[in-house]
Amino acid sequence: MIVDNDLERTKPLKQSLLDTGYEVVAHLKDTVNLDSACCEFRPDIVIIDTDSPSRDTLENICVMTMHDPRPIMMFTHDDDKEQMKLATKAGVCAYVVGSIPNERLRPVIDAAVARFEEFKDLRDALNEANTKLSERKVIERAKGLIMKQRNVDEDEAYILLRNMAMQRHIRIGKLSEQIIEAAKLLL
Repeated sequence: MIVDNDLERTKPLKQSLLDTGYEVVAHLKDTVNLDSACCEFRPDIVIIDTDSPSRDTLENICVMTMHDPRPIMMFTHDDDKEQMKLATKAGVCAYVVGSIPNERLRPVIDAAVARFEEFKDLRDALNEANTKLSERKVIERAKGLIMKQRNVDEDEAYILLRNMAMQRHIRIGKLSEQIIEAAKLLL
């Protein structure tokens, strides 16, 4: 999907993409509806061609990245390092100043996609680690309740918790949440 309000400027880019074997599924004049357009057209990559990324453009990229993340390339004439930082922070994977020849387009797109995938893997790993940490905290609270209620040590409380989870065929974290909720109702 290409985003550019200048049709004349977009023609060579679109032709380069077609010549390189890509299909252009949509062309937006601005980023106002970027999020909904990405949901509708499901492009593999979004290419934004702009003189300089505006604050609104960067905000719309942030919204799209939160809801439906995908690789974003930005072609621009603004080589300001602060703008580059803001664009990459918003979710831009490749910030290209000026135009690039056809033979370099595919490697730049491939690099943007690889960067996006790497960042996605890191974000997924961070989310998984945070989930495990949260679950660990819940398990520790449930163990504390069991220790107090049954007058057992930490190891015995964990064994009881684990056995109850296995008997009920649920994750130990889910059982721990249930124990904490039940304790709240009783207190």
